[in-house]
Amino acid sequence: MRSDPAATGNKVVLAYSGGLDTSVIIRWLMNRGYRVIAVCADVGQGEDLRVVRERALACGASKVFVLDLRKEFAREYVLPALKAGAVYEGKYLLATALSRPLIAKAMAQVARAEKARTLAHGCTGKGNDQVRIEVSLRILSPGFHIIAPVREWELKSRDEEIRYAQDHHLPIAKKSESKYSIDQNLWGVSIESGPLENPWTEPPEEAFRWTKNPATAPAKGEYVTIDFLHGTPAALNGRKLPLVELIQKLNAAGSRHGVGRTDMVEDRLVGIKSREVYEAPAATILHAAHSELERLTLDRETLAFKEAVAQRYSRLIYDGLWFSPLKAALDKFVEETQVRVTGTVRIKLLKGQAICVGRKSPYSRYAEKLATYGAGDQFDQSHAAGFITLWGLPYAARRNGKGR
Repeated sequence: MRSDPAATGNKVVLAYSGGLDTSVIIRWLMNRGYRVIAVCADVGQGEDLRVVRERALACGASKVFVLDLRKEFAREYVLPALKAGAVYEGKYLLATALSRPLIAKAMAQVARAEKARTLAHGCTGKGNDQVRIEVSLRILSPGFHIIAPVREWELKSRDEEIRYAQDHHLPIAKKSESKYSIDQNLWGVSIESGPLENPWTEPPEEAFRWTKNPATAPAKGEYVTIDFLHGTPAALNGRKLPLVELIQKLNAAGSRHGVGRTDMVEDRLVGIKSREVYEAPAATILHAAHSELERLTLDRETLAFKEAVAQRYSRLIYDGLWFSPLKAALDKFVEETQVRVTGTVRIKLLKGQAICVGRKSPYSRYAEKLATYGAGDQFDQSHAAGFITLWGLPYAARRNGKGR
């Protein structure tokens, strides 16, 4: 951290998770003259945040804000990504990446309310989260000073951080001594470090937090039906539910059947490849169901273009550009595509798979009378020969030397 003589007595708003890094950061900042205001965002990570609040105070925070952001996370961040079909590099459902711009927004709001001019986070210099947090903060709160202690401090390893915490009598969570680095929220779990750093090593079963091993999951599958209204999941098994509760129930159902595990080597924004393991049961189920309903209700050209948009949209999220003009513009396109994405999808959960086995919609573009090979066929096959001739004309002419 650059020397800042004016820092003495200054307030700093810290994104606090309750883990080892941010607990140590509180004391590290205090030793440099800052009054630390901790912001703990509840984005559905499932922890007892009363305990997290007490831990922040015990570490020396002058104030702690525990913010329930689950509804906002689901409606304003998860849902747009689901509608867009955003999956990074075809595998990562972006759980951690989606939470970061919301956490940055909460930090900025607290900083303004508390008249603080400095913001801090616990992201490492190797990861993507530093970019997501800082770019969001610079867009939302230009001119604020940002500190990233883990990039700058003298502590070079997790073991050194633990010793620092012990030397300063800081209460740290037992999970802080885990060999894995874990981040989880309503939309999924991200797991890295330890044995996972070798991409040849199969993920140990102990690494997973939510999902049952597909090999030992029930041999009999479970069916779920999901109703969508304009692209938004509205009901589960015929029962209308708030989005947060619907996601939670699908996480439980998917976990029972080992659905949603992903093991991937991905390209980080900072230019290195990393091996990550993810669990995202509800996200996997909802993406599968939403995609199938789109295939039923959208025309071919819109579907093809939307696939390209989905790739770009996922990169904007991954790269920390949630609040960018391009993302806002793509949101308008995506919302237009969802007008008729209404209907019901039936998914079978079976040993790690989420398989679509049925779909219906009042806006279905599927016409059985045209698709059938049975007696009710109304497709005039006599038109096919002329269509094929015209379709292949540019290529046949070139082959015969009659075209350029």
